[in-house]
Amino acid sequence: MKKFQYIMLAAVAVLVLASCEKVSPIGVLVSGTGVEDRVKMSHIYFQEHKGDYNGLTAPDGDEYTFLVGADSHMTNDTSRMAEMLQNGLDHDDVLYAHLGDIADTKAEYYINLEDVIDDYKLKFAKKYYKEVNLLDSLEKYASEDYAEDGGYTLIGESIYYEDEKTGANLTLDQIQYPFFPVVGNHDITHNGWALWSNIFHSSFYDVYVYVGEIDGKYTYDHFIFLDTANGTLGKEQVNLIEAGLLDDKYYEQSGIYTRNTFVFSHTNIFRPSSLQFASTFAREETFFLLNQFIEWKANIVFCGHVHKWDEQEVGGVHYLTLDSMSENNNPGPGDYLVRVHVKRNGDITWERVHMNTKKK
Repeated sequence: MKKFQYIMLAAVAVLVLASCEKVSPIGVLVSGTGVEDRVKMSHIYFQEHKGDYNGLTAPDGDEYTFLVGADSHMTNDTSRMAEMLQNGLDHDDVLYAHLGDIADTKAEYYINLEDVIDDYKLKFAKKYYKEVNLLDSLEKYASEDYAEDGGYTLIGESIYYEDEKTGANLTLDQIQYPFFPVVGNHDITHNGWALWSNIFHSSFYDVYVYVGEIDGKYTYDHFIFLDTANGTLGKEQVNLIEAGLLDDKYYEQSGIYTRNTFVFSHTNIFRPSSLQFASTFAREETFFLLNQFIEWKANIVFCGHVHKWDEQEVGGVHYLTLDSMSENNNPGPGDYLVRVHVKRNGDITWERVHMNTKKK
């Protein structure tokens, strides 16, 4: 991830000043870049870069795990985000999903966010890859005459990371860091989409985790990320879903099989209690989603937005709504994350994960 340039900040400032903000019926600001445009941009980007997301593989063993957090509303304090990423690294989670409202919309907060993600991408690379310094190789093989002045000329990166399973040598930019967010309403206020998309690019996409050859079939688990930041899917997203864009692309006849499906949304489907916001999906969209999740044979749908834990089961689909992991919303330690355990045989269990960071 490349750092924001001052010119980018200036451009964003102009966009903010020039924009005409809109207010939803529940009083939530929504940006000038609506869901239709976001989904169109995301679809174009993701179709061009879909191959970048094919490297997720479950480790050998009885199970793999993934971690989910929500509504970090990060500002200048990156402690909770760092704790989530460290927790995922320590437990060898295959991926870390975030359910939106990742930062409160301000350029410096997204710089902070990018910094902490970059820090943990480096830690991730050092843990799972062998770090190689090309300058060490030059010193080993260069002649004494060449080395007299103590300097070497190297074009490109001096550090690369060797995948010891495949033998591939990758730069840090080429390593896929498995952090996958959806976009939330706070991420798009004041034209925050320009900031969010500069880091994460797509708000509507899917990825697969290869779990191995099971019963003679190459087997995958499917992860679907929806753009629900405006409290609606919008026509473009509905059309793409109805066209089968996110349907299972692995077919029995090819010897490839998709086993489990997990869906991630910012906006909640169900209302945890009368004290929280009801879902902002239109009634027709709610029915569409409930039916679509059943058609996808989704195992778990994860939601955020309302900052309150909730658990439901409808039509055989399990719905988990996560509490906010933000220090401002929840200043004390608490069970703000969820870790999902996927067994080798496909069985799924989950647990709430405690966060220890206190607000400074």
